[in-house]
Amino acid sequence: MAQNGVLKYARVVAKQARGRPGWLENILWHVTSYFVTNITMILLWFFFFVLNRVTVIGREFVGGEPNTLLLSNHQSMIDSIPLGIAAFYPKSWIKPWLVPWHPAARENFFKNRLIAWYATHTRCIPVKPGRRDVHAIHKMIEVLPNGSIILFPEGTRSRSGDVGTGRPGAGLVALATHPQIIPVAIDGMQDILPIGEKRPKIGQRIYIRFGAPVDYSELIDEPRTKETAQALVDKVMVAIREQHEEIRQMRLARKKKKKKKKKKKKT
Repeated sequence: MAQNGVLKYARVVAKQARGRPGWLENILWHVTSYFVTNITMILLWFFFFVLNRVTVIGREFVGGEPNTLLLSNHQSMIDSIPLGIAAFYPKSWIKPWLVPWHPAARENFFKNRLIAWYATHTRCIPVKPGRRDVHAIHKMIEVLPNGSIILFPEGTRSRSGDVGTGRPGAGLVALATHPQIIPVAIDGMQDILPIGEKRPKIGQRIYIRFGAPVDYSELIDEPRTKETAQALVDKVMVAIREQHEEIRQMRLARKKKKKKKKKKKKT
């Protein structure tokens, strides 16, 4: 029984997407990526969960199997960091396929060799300016079946913090790979790293709400077109908006409690 478990584990690890073309280079890339990412997560966990305050709801919906796609609203250029930590850390030490891949703007994360090396080994997929990058979509389709990906269907950060309209790209990836899709709402990241700022702030409160897997079975047998992909994304965005509204209500309730406490202290 234990032997079967070990063999199954080895097969899943061996199926991980290729990071480099040659077999030796690929093995070295995976080993380096594993340690670079997980050690980075320790440091970033301290930043987000200690220097800032993160409330995570619904983590049990994520699970620990490959072919998991997290679709989230987008507020800052570092959203994928707390999402990845909240969803998969520290399980990623034991299950390396849970170290998520995620898109990263080529102009920000691949602008010199050092940053590009780090971004590549923390599983960033470069996306060209304009975001219509067919190569990036093909890479996502390659890595998702044996791993996990965090994507932002809006394609751009929200300046207001509200949830915008999703684009079909994430739907095309899902229709090609049939993953478990987890809708995610995040709020508060616009306070940590607002658009235009370069230094993240501390002492902020972030909420992350994972939802139940989205059932899109009625779309699987439909033609794999832009319209079908958009219909899938629209369905996920409804769930994300509902979860985001729940977070906003939690914030309001928290503010009301604080006001009540202050009034009691005064009296």
